[in-house]
Amino acid sequence: MIPLDTRQLFRAEFPALPDRAAAVRRMVAGHLRDWRLGAIVDHVVLATNELFANAVEHGSSGPADTVTITVSLERFGRELRVEVADGSPVVPVARTPEPTEESGRGLAIVEDLAADWGTEPPDPGVRGKKVWFTLPLVATS
Repeated sequence: MIPLDTRQLFRAEFPALPDRAAAVRRMVAGHLRDWRLGAIVDHVVLATNELFANAVEHGSSGPADTVTITVSLERFGRELRVEVADGSPVVPVARTPEPTEESGRGLAIVEDLAADWGTEPPDPGVRGKKVWFTLPLVATS
């Protein structure tokens, strides 16, 4: 069990390629299970997958770019935060696609699953942006 006053963090960088999405999902799910957060795995994996897909499609200029996934667990804050950073400074905008459109629902999915989400500038010395979401942690016995 993780003590209530600790912070855990993992960060991984992936090529900005759609076929890396499965590896992102496996990595996030594995870490959450290691942290004994199995109850929220599905929501976190789905929301992270949507942000990764957006970063690949809209936030990269090609396969040489990378997307950084950061997941932090703050037990004292009782919150899990996921950040997806890409090289584009363009801030994503949620939209309402037509029912027949095959894409355009990613941010709506994140908004439905997460307690909060938003964007922020990249780390110092890095170009682009971060898109993040948070989920509250539920007490487990």
